[in-house]
Amino acid sequence: MDFPPEISVFILSLTAPFILYTINNVSFLQDSQVILAIGIAVLTTIFLLANLSVKSKTSTDPLFYVFAVFSFTSVVSITSALQHHGFIKGFMDFYISKGEPYLNTAHGIMMSYWDGVLHYGLLLIMVHRMTAGKPFRSLALVWAGSMIASQIVLITGIVVGKYGKNLLPAFWRNGFSLVLPIWAATKLFNRPRELSIIPADKVEVEQKKTLLSRPTDLLLTLGLVGSIIFTAFRGFVVLECSLDFCFTYIFQYEPYMKDSVGFPKVTMLVFFFYVLPLLAACVYGLHAPGCTWMLDWTLVLAGAVAQMQWTHLGSSVHSRTPFTYRIPKDEWRQVVTLNLLYAAVPVLLAVRCYMDQTFFMKSVPQEQASNGKKN
Repeated sequence: MDFPPEISVFILSLTAPFILYTINNVSFLQDSQVILAIGIAVLTTIFLLANLSVKSKTSTDPLFYVFAVFSFTSVVSITSALQHHGFIKGFMDFYISKGEPYLNTAHGIMMSYWDGVLHYGLLLIMVHRMTAGKPFRSLALVWAGSMIASQIVLITGIVVGKYGKNLLPAFWRNGFSLVLPIWAATKLFNRPRELSIIPADKVEVEQKKTLLSRPTDLLLTLGLVGSIIFTAFRGFVVLECSLDFCFTYIFQYEPYMKDSVGFPKVTMLVFFFYVLPLLAACVYGLHAPGCTWMLDWTLVLAGAVAQMQWTHLGSSVHSRTPFTYRIPKDEWRQVVTLNLLYAAVPVLLAVRCYMDQTFFMKSVPQEQASNGKKN
């Protein structure tokens, strides 16, 4: 019996716990080099089996195979997170000790939960929409932004942090987890946008409005400016700025940024060097009409910021983080609220751009506007 492609992907992903349990209980498979070889072999097998599930179709979107492979790795992630918290046992002991020990950190656990829940859900939805012939580009951009940010922080944090002294072969599989989402994002950017059909006269009227006449955009602009200031401030803090208020902040509000694992520092630097310019570009995009690129980049930005903030904030309060690096109890409410607001601004901006695209449409000639149509 042939299963629909989305069901096949779901079933293939659920084989992950069985494979992990088998390897965990077969001693000769637990060598560090063998683990990398098994990982490559398993992912190749998932790719081939996914190909069989769509063999009857005349053409298949290459992103289908990417989503199928990452659905499998997402189940590996949620299995890892559940074992670390004691909900299950006997699945990941070998992999943590001889594969990727940094997954045992607070950062690794919070990242695994995000990958195993949010990424997994997005992947299954995208595969379903793809096979049903429905648009999935916007969801895929959110996934790509989240995945790329996750891997940049993970890979860089491993190398510059305390785990960089003894890299095991399984570390190199993270390279594929970075390259494939970048490739997927490139493919997505080259595809037509999912644009609404809006009359040209409505576009003209909306784009003549000033920022003060658009209260939602005004509030989002203020939120973006606040996010830019906060991003720059935390960047200076991890760069060991000597100003008193930087010193006070890292010791009294977010001491997790001093943790030797390296992940929090890298997170702040990614915010500083990559997210900050995008936030500034979005301020311009809310001011100048016709910035169609906002419809794509706000989705990528929302996915990236949400993932990094989830992992950073979760690690700041997690029991695996040494007590001295957790958010102090007296400042807990202020720090958590500030971090949640910081994560919310890009998400709200992406929702605003997706729900009402009028202001971001390309300007149309006057003769087209007078006909009340957008060509």
